Amino acid sequence: MGCPYGCGDRTPITTFQIKIDSKAIFLQGLSLGLILLTACTREVIPFGKEIPNPSQLDTVLGRGKLICGVSGEVPGFTSVDSNGKYSGLEVDLCRAISSALFDNPEKVEYRNLGGKERFKALQTGEVDLLACNATWTLVRDTEMGLEFGPITFYDSQGIMVRKDSKIESIEGMRNATICVQNGTTSQLNLAEQMRKQNIDYKPLLFKDFDSTHLAYEAGRCVGVSGDRSALAARRTILPNPADHELLDVNLSKEPLAAAVKDDDARWFDAVKWMMFATIEAEDLGITSKNLSQQASSNNSEVKRFLGIEGDLGKNMGLPNDFAARIVKHVGNYAEIYDRNLGPNTTLNLPRGLNRLWRNGGLLYSPPFR
Repeated sequence: MGCPYGCGDRTPITTFQIKIDSKAIFLQGLSLGLILLTACTREVIPFGKEIPNPSQLDTVLGRGKLICGVSGEVPGFTSVDSNGKYSGLEVDLCRAISSALFDNPEKVEYRNLGGKERFKALQTGEVDLLACNATWTLVRDTEMGLEFGPITFYDSQGIMVRKDSKIESIEGMRNATICVQNGTTSQLNLAEQMRKQNIDYKPLLFKDFDSTHLAYEAGRCVGVSGDRSALAARRTILPNPADHELLDVNLSKEPLAAAVKDDDARWFDAVKWMMFATIEAEDLGITSKNLSQQASSNNSEVKRFLGIEGDLGKNMGLPNDFAARIVKHVGNYAEIYDRNLGPNTTLNLPRGLNRLWRNGGLLYSPPFR
């Protein structure tokens, strides 16, 4: 039989011989708790340092692919061919992030999203990133739980009409029916500008970009309003593009930027600097064609940007060569723009405000240092 009271002393211990020291018991329990806590903790967090929360960056890396929300129906920005292959400026921005994370531009799953559903898809976690033509506004930034990355396309809102309508100015749209996409800044801007200029009109609203323009093509409205770039893109696929023209009017500022869900600083920082990398690469003169030569440069700014020196990527949870990966697979901003919107495309959109700051445009990246 075992020794219920301890084999070192076989004399039974009575209840009255046990002295309970509550302080000793508390200290012993506390010590045991600390030991167990230490054993179960993977790393020691220094006093005063915030314990990092799980980030969407970890989710994307663990999943092995990026889920990217795109418009899916704006030539030059997002198009899908008969084989299901995506292309366009928005698509290349998604491919740039995939390149940085996985050294592979094709680790992307695309989701086509309409004007109203796109923000809900981001808020509910259906997509990791919203790359479709979303205008950065105060309400979207502060009330809708979004964080906008760098502006990747400076646009404005316009109106497209048929040339045979003989309409040459916004005043000519008085009492006219105008097709516009519901739930967009285009709808709000059009109403505001027409009210400001005391012009009565009839808005005809549709849930997405495609149905809006199909209604215009079918003659259900005199004109169609939206981002000028989107109007120019859509005009290229009309049966007779030369029969349509954009009025010489700018209804609003439309700074287009990718968006992520709010309250995730790590993911936001990563997306922000991956976007900036396309702009900075152009500013430094680094292209997909001269990348290997630039890698042997003695320029410390270039070496830091390409991850040859320093650990800028590591500070964000990215590989140090994340920018080099982007340039290798997708190119710099100029290459992306020219491929999708430039002079050798059907759109042939002048860069205008989307030129680098040193060339009279607005594109500008903070320093990579």
